[in-house]
Amino acid sequence: MFSCATVQKRDIRGHYDLTTPFYRLFWGPHIHHGFWDADESPREAQLQLIEQLATLARITAGQQLVDIGCGMGASSIHLAKTRNCHCLGVNISPLQRRWAALSARWHRVSRQVEFHCADAEQVDLPQRSCDIVWSVECTEHLFDKRRFFERAAAWLKPGGTMAICTWLAGDTSDSGHARQVHDVCEGFFCPSLGTSHDYRQWMSQAGLRVDRCLDWTSRVARTWEICRKRVRRSRIRWIAPLIGHDSALFLDRFDAILDAYRSGAMTYGCFVARKLPND
Repeated sequence: MFSCATVQKRDIRGHYDLTTPFYRLFWGPHIHHGFWDADESPREAQLQLIEQLATLARITAGQQLVDIGCGMGASSIHLAKTRNCHCLGVNISPLQRRWAALSARWHRVSRQVEFHCADAEQVDLPQRSCDIVWSVECTEHLFDKRRFFERAAAWLKPGGTMAICTWLAGDTSDSGHARQVHDVCEGFFCPSLGTSHDYRQWMSQAGLRVDRCLDWTSRVARTWEICRKRVRRSRIRWIAPLIGHDSALFLDRFDAILDAYRSGAMTYGCFVARKLPND
């Protein structure tokens, strides 16, 4: 695991409170990578990533899903509408929680979806209360990842599923790669990035059986090519320093994450794990 000691939890909360309107403007309601098969639009690619993970997780009607790091609620709302499941979204940002709740009303799924503002590392959920623990690009921001997986596994009913998409540190000791990962962690407020091996180990130690471990790097990297072009065309970088140093740093690191994917310093992983029926 690669650690970045400069990142603080208040930085993560502040970043999402401050930049949510910009995420919405430049990338849409889904704050995560797209998944490309061909020449899909970014919107289509983002939905494809959700659908790919939902299919692997075998989400069905009536299931109870906990969406950790739910952003503006788009994944929970989409799954409620298309899979007819019930979703509880957890988000550290008060602004994003309010945004998600309003969006659920707009899409008329308020009876199926609710959102809580809470720290994923502190939220208290009943044991054996959900069928699916779902998290797309949130565990990067957690400080004690191993402990999170222990707690999240306890929330699952026997036979339940954990479905995770996450940025990963590459399995390499190259010093140049370490610099690239550091730049990404610093710019995107990640206190650490685990490797694929780390995630499999954390899940196994939590009593889960890892069924799928997939490398989607080549399918998602186009995300940052598109984001970089949109930022350059908009010239938002000119006003970013007025918003704050962290916002300017965030925009400046779009090249860093793309370069890290291309060099192998980072990968993008998908994990699906099951809780054994007798646990």
